[in-house]
Order: sequence, then structure tokens, then C-alpha cells
Amino acid sequence: MAKRSPAALCNVAVVGHGSVGKTTFVDHLLHAVGFATRAGDVDAGTSLSDYDPEERERKFSIQSAVFNFEAHGRVFNLIDTPGYLDFVGAAVAALPVVETALIALSARDGIQLNTRRMWQAAADEGLARMLLITRLDGENIQLEKLVGEIRNEFGPQCCPAFLPIGLGHECKGVVNLLAAEAAPEGVTGDFESARTAALESVIESDDALMERYLEGEQIGEAEVMATLGRAVASGTLVPVLCCAAKANVGVKETLQFLADCAPSPAGGAVRKATDADGGEVTLEADPAGPFCARVFKATTDVHLGKVAFFRVYSGSLGEDLSVQLARTGKSERLGHVYLLKGQESEEVGEAAPGDILCVTKIEELVPDDVFCETGRVLGLRPTNYPDPMMSLAVTTHSRDDDQKVSAGLQALAEGDPTFSIHRDQQSGELVITGMSSLHLDVMLSKLKRRYDIGVETHEPSTPYRETVTRVATGQYRHKKQTGGRGQYGEVYLRLEPNERGAGFEFLDEVVGGVIPRQFIPAVEKGVREAMDRGLLAGYPIVDLKAAVYDGSHHSVDSSEAAFKIAARRAFQVAFEQARPVLLEPIARIEVTMPAEFMGDVTGNLTGHRGRILGMDQVGTMQVIRAEIPMAEVTRYSTELKSMTGGEGTFTLEISHYEAVPAHIQQDIIARAQKAKEED
Repeated sequence: MAKRSPAALCNVAVVGHGSVGKTTFVDHLLHAVGFATRAGDVDAGTSLSDYDPEERERKFSIQSAVFNFEAHGRVFNLIDTPGYLDFVGAAVAALPVVETALIALSARDGIQLNTRRMWQAAADEGLARMLLITRLDGENIQLEKLVGEIRNEFGPQCCPAFLPIGLGHECKGVVNLLAAEAAPEGVTGDFESARTAALESVIESDDALMERYLEGEQIGEAEVMATLGRAVASGTLVPVLCCAAKANVGVKETLQFLADCAPSPAGGAVRKATDADGGEVTLEADPAGPFCARVFKATTDVHLGKVAFFRVYSGSLGEDLSVQLARTGKSERLGHVYLLKGQESEEVGEAAPGDILCVTKIEELVPDDVFCETGRVLGLRPTNYPDPMMSLAVTTHSRDDDQKVSAGLQALAEGDPTFSIHRDQQSGELVITGMSSLHLDVMLSKLKRRYDIGVETHEPSTPYRETVTRVATGQYRHKKQTGGRGQYGEVYLRLEPNERGAGFEFLDEVVGGVIPRQFIPAVEKGVREAMDRGLLAGYPIVDLKAAVYDGSHHSVDSSEAAFKIAARRAFQVAFEQARPVLLEPIARIEVTMPAEFMGDVTGNLTGHRGRILGMDQVGTMQVIRAEIPMAEVTRYSTELKSMTGGEGTFTLEISHYEAVPAHIQQDIIARAQKAKEED
């Protein structure tokens, strides 16, 4: 293999919407370079990229796969990423570790939601971008129309660099407009016009070259290609390529184009870090620079334990593979590092700038962790992962499985930043949160496969609260005599509403010693116990003031226990008179979707008791901002996907609490009472 020098490396992420043929393209490319003796097939379960059992069973990509190989004088690290929005976290994580995003879109389906998302995410990372139109061999392909839509959506810098030779079943090949001087037989479209447009797009990116061209000078192919590389790296030119991977059309030409034009770590996106003092450090692809690497993927292997995939930005490691983990400050020795070849790997004894490698048996590593030179900690900008949108409560078949399930789910969460697990303090439920029902289904399937534990799921309990809406008083005398020392305590309480979100305040207004000082804390404890248990439907009581203003005691029979009981009962009496209500959490939701779905989405939100706060236009997408009860959005991910054909996304965060409408409150209380009776 060629030396892995930064100038020779070519790090490319293949991204785009789901089911556009990314993995098929990668499988045929790997076959073309001799990586495999035959092309893998997603449908047959033989894809080199989709090697996880879940992927082979479901026939789509769930995680990213990295392939290291040599071709055309370059050393490639090619990352095939998932396209379904349910697993978009893996694609987002791949972008900060490459210099080029090859954004695939289907010739039939055109620009879709994840096409736009990956376009913008790649731009945010400062990457070179290329568009790859796939499936030229499909039915009813209108390539010229699609190119027009691409230029209208993404800008005039998008310029066709390939033309197909035939379309549909007649597609026989592609021609590189910047390399070919004559039109091959059967080429689709106006070759001369397209070639002139491609050449001029390259030349226009360089003012000096443009001036020479306008003066009539003939610009040589070598100079055009060198200028093309700089234009692609800077983003001033986005080549539009095309292929039909299953027919083995355009695959080799695309690989050659990447080798010729994709930037290396030495000439690609500039990465910045911060040092311990907050200063900015530019990470050059220099083996002598400060060592800095980012983890972008972490998995758990039955035999190897934790496997962490990382990219080196600066510096190098030789025989002493000792580094410092920025998050923990701990020093770690990278005992074995490997070049990645899909499911296989090749051990190497060094790490250089631009390398994408993996390391095993460092259990603490999670995505976004940063390796540094010992004693010189550097920080990198965190990856902007999408917010998980759907939650389920998980229950096990036996209590003995609880700890095992929690540990298994936690291990899965450590490898997927778009998946989380927590124990709800109020309900005690174990809650998992992910991008969609499909995402959660896959994670639970992995749990079953790895740990042989089945679980049941249901919608998480809504964290309702209870409060009062007017001032009321209550009194209770606890008196008990059963022989020997008795129990005595009398408490007068006044309850009044507190400001929403202000919490609980306890006021001591007792005068004259009717309740001795030493028993006041017991009164407060009794009040707090009553609030924790709830009285309407068993939910915690919040946002009120409780004042103890009178009472009585007995010199012998009074005790802390007696006053705690009296306070709890007095609170109950006052609470019932204070016009209690249930409070529900209100979330701020922001929904993004193509404008044609706006009517359906707004109607659905208002039908779920949502209040529209505003609307914005962002490019071709419509953004709706609203407030909506959390109880109404437990299945919103599924509903939005259905309404928008999978092109809608949303973010959600709890904003505040509001009173539940009376008719809904009655239903909630009735369900709580029924559940209590059944227990």
C-alpha cells in the first residue's frame, strides 16, 4: 500500500437520503478496486457495508462503515453512512472526520429531506461537496430537469461534470466532460455545450485563469484539473456526477474523479481546536504538530469489547501510542490500532494526520471524545447531533433482568448520541429516547440479540403536577390514647397559590408557643410528605405556600410523629378547599417540513391542543413554532412522518406548566383512581 502521507489521503463520506443506492454504489466501487472478488448485494445480505446482523436482516444501513484502500495513487478512507433519518446521527458524525462529502440523490426521486440536511451539514463543516446522481438506469429519468432543480435549490456552483451515455435500460456509460475532448456515441444531451459550461465553471473560479481564457489562451487539461481541485476544496464549485451502480456504470469514473479532485487532509477543511487557556489552535495536517484526534463511532464487540473509531487531525503516534483523553484527563495507551476495511481490519503500528483508524479495549470511549498529547489537552467543537424525538418506557419480564437491561441499554446509548436512557424520578419508569419508533425498535432488537433479554414497552407517563388556585385553611387534631404514653398534636394550616414555577414555600407564623419550636420541622415534613404523594391523582403538588399559624400541644403526649401526622391531615383538608387542579407540561415545538405540508401540520398541531406561535421560511422549507401539551406528542414522530412522507422533523423542549382543561382532568383522575384500586 502507498504511504499514508497526508497529501496522499482521500477521506470521503458517502451521504444522502435513504434508499438512493449509496451502499450499492460503495459495494460496486469496492469490487472495482479489487477490495472484493464480487460486488456485495444489499437485498441478498452480502453487502460489505451492511455487515451488522440488524442491517442484513432489515436490508438498510444502520451504522457507518469505513473502508481503507488504494486507488489511482491515493489512499482512500471511504465512509458509507445511513440515509434514513432514523439513523442520521451516524452520517452527521462522519462529516467532521472527512474532507469531502459525496452527496447521493436518486435520478428518480431527486432532492429529498436528507439531501438538503447533508448538503447544509457538509457546508457547516467547510467540506468539499460533490453530488452523485444515482440510478440512471431507472424508469422515466428526466436528468436535465433534475439538474435544473439542483441548481435552483443549491446554487449555480453546481455544475454537471459527467453526462450519461443513454438513460434507463439504455444507460451504457458516462463521460467526464473535463477529460473527454469528443462526444462519445449515444451521449445524452448537448456534449459541446455541457463541456464548455463545465470548463468555464472551473476557469471562472480563478481570476487569473479567467483573464487568460478571455484573451483566447488555450488552457491545458492539467491546469484545468489543478484549478478544479482548488475550486472543489473551497466550495466555489460543486461537481455533479452520475452513475448506475447496479449496472456498473459510472462507478470507476466517479472513483477516478475523486482521486483527481477531492482534497487531501493537507488541503481540505481547516479544523480548529481550543487549548487549555481557551486560545484557538489551527490543526495542520503536520506529523510534527500537537496530537489531536476525534472519536466518531463506538461499538461493543462480543470478543473485542469496546471498539472506537477515530480520525487523526494533527500530530502522529509511533511505537509509544500513549495519549490523554480530554474529557476525563486520564492517560491511555492505545495498545492496538487498526486500519478499517469494513468488518475486517489491519493492525498498524502508527497513526498519522488524516488517518481514520480504530482502537479496541478502551471501555470509556464514546463518540466526540478527543485524544491529545499527554499534558497538552485540546478541545474540539462538539458534533451537532439531531435531538431524539420519541420516547418509550421499558419494562422487563422479571426484576432480576432490570439491572442487566439497564446496563445493556446504557452500553447502546454510549455508542449512539441520538439514543438515551434515564430513570424517571416521578414514575420510576426506565425511559429510552431515540429518533423514531424504528430507531427504538432497532435498539431493542440489538438488546435482545446481544443480551438475550426481552422487554415490553409502553408510552411514558406524562409528568403531571398538582397545585391550588385559591387560599384555604385546614385544621386537624391528632389524638390517640392506647395505654401508656399517648399521641397528641394539633395543626392549623393556610394554603395559597405561589407563582407558577416558584415551587414550595413553608411559613412559620406560630406565636405564643402553641406549637413548641422543636415540632415545627415535623409540621413542615408532614406537609412535604403530603405534597410528594399528591391528593388529586397521585402526582406531586407544586407551586404553593403553606403557613402553619396555630395549633396546640400536650406537655407529655406531643411528639414529632404526632405533629407530622396532624400536618399531613390538615394539609389534606385545606387542599380540598383550595380548588385544586392538575398541571400538565407544555412544550415548545419547532416543526420543519416542505411548504406543501404546512396546512396538514398546522391542522394536526391545533387538533392536539397546540397554539401556533409563528412561522418562518428557511430556504424551501417551512418552520412552524408552537406550544403543545407534552401528553399530545408522545406519538408525534410517527404522525409527522406519515403527514410529510418522512420529510418533516421537529425539536421539542419543555417550556412550562399549565392547568389541564377540566374535562381532561376528570379523565386523568378517574384513570388514576382505577389504577390505584387495581393495585
